[in-house]
Amino acid sequence: MDLEYKLRKEDFVANLSGGSLSEITCVTLVAPAAVLLWSALHSRRNFFAPYGPAAFFTDFLLNVGAILFSMTAYSSAPALLSLLLILPAALISSFSKPLAATRKSSVSSTKANGNVPNPSLVASSALPVQGFLTTYRGAMMVVTCIAILAVDFRVFPRRFAKVENWGTSLMDLGVGSFVFSAGVVSARSILKSRLDATKRPASSFVSRLMSSIRHSIPLLVLGLIRLYTVKELDYAEHVTEYGVHWNFFFTLAFLPPFVELADVLTTYAIPSYEMLSVLFVLVYEIVLSNTTLKQYILVSPRGPDLLSKNREGVFSFIGYLSIFLAGRGTGMTVIPGIRAQQSKGTKPVTAKELAWKARKSLIQKLVIQSACWSLLFAFSTAYFGLGLRVSRRLANLPYVLWINAFNNAQLLLFCLIETVYFPEAYRTLPSAVATRSASVIMQAFNKNGLAVFLVANLMTGLVNLSLNTLDMTSLGAMAVLVGYSACVTGVALLLDRTGIKIKV
Repeated sequence: MDLEYKLRKEDFVANLSGGSLSEITCVTLVAPAAVLLWSALHSRRNFFAPYGPAAFFTDFLLNVGAILFSMTAYSSAPALLSLLLILPAALISSFSKPLAATRKSSVSSTKANGNVPNPSLVASSALPVQGFLTTYRGAMMVVTCIAILAVDFRVFPRRFAKVENWGTSLMDLGVGSFVFSAGVVSARSILKSRLDATKRPASSFVSRLMSSIRHSIPLLVLGLIRLYTVKELDYAEHVTEYGVHWNFFFTLAFLPPFVELADVLTTYAIPSYEMLSVLFVLVYEIVLSNTTLKQYILVSPRGPDLLSKNREGVFSFIGYLSIFLAGRGTGMTVIPGIRAQQSKGTKPVTAKELAWKARKSLIQKLVIQSACWSLLFAFSTAYFGLGLRVSRRLANLPYVLWINAFNNAQLLLFCLIETVYFPEAYRTLPSAVATRSASVIMQAFNKNGLAVFLVANLMTGLVNLSLNTLDMTSLGAMAVLVGYSACVTGVALLLDRTGIKIKV
């Protein structure tokens, strides 16, 4: 890469201060608004069955295009874009009746006044596919994949790019949300092991730790490959983001073994992942505020040792670990199905009553969790509270609390949309019916999230090495971004339709 152009690229993403929380929230509300319209079309008009070219184009326009436009062409008016999506959804919902589900469930096939189905059938619903969780993770992946390339164009506002030291931005939110969502789905393995505890002996801590290390190796390799290619191609890099050598793949790679170590504390000392998350980041914040660590990370000269060169990545890992643990705590609430949500009692209940009770309990828990994280975040940043500022570079206390509050609220929104438009999704046992409430594109992004993210990174590098993104017109930039988004979506759909599941 030409030296002058490389310096321009690095300056383009350096020394940024971000934007307001209200604007970031408005932009992120476009995804739920798009899902709302998709849900209205599918539940009231059965628009996406069969899934032909028209259905795909509409799906892409709503669940990918709307997100792209919220960060670019509509970046100054995201509320207007949300309104343009909500109004037709409201009209369709008002003048069309819900259509019956295409497949009857095992639960709904029981008599209206009958009791819960046999235990073996209910046991299979303990860890079902949750459509709204698929949508949440799919939307997060779409935002992430679009933003990593869009940030290199002027059509993407600088206030949405990663902040240098202090402040909030859309991309800062995206990084934390990626880790949080990984924590959410990691809860499935914990829940599954608990369900299987009566069938087989629990694995030892050493075997679990070794398994987590094996899981980390591919991510470490990806991190090393990225490091080598960036240095070898003289690619533009933002050193103060993670450090000279560190990158996001290294952060992801070190999470599994450290999470396994943290699990020991949840077993013997602290029974809540959320409490453990707060404890870790609170201790980290106390150290930041009462020692010279903050100054060391932000302003001290880079020494010859590896720690000094990569201090942002090393110390921010504590914050990302806290985010992951909070995500796992949320996953322990979100993932369980009817059996896991059922309270013990002698009074018989119908399958429909049990399903609604479980969903109502889930909504209440998400409301409480969203409110608690939001209040903690407000206290940490308020003038009469702790008076701290958000820093993604440090991954400090307010940053962690912000990420946790936002993601719980997003999950709540997607859960409410599914509850209103697809009640059969939580009343049924088969996952085929539950996934009816999730877009085909969202399912594809969710199924191979990390692999798609890797493809998006490779395509981002290819575009940046091939095109002068800084001097491109808005129209040209939008054309490139739409084409790129279509290609990434195509890869996700190809992997999904061919049944390929890449575990990285």
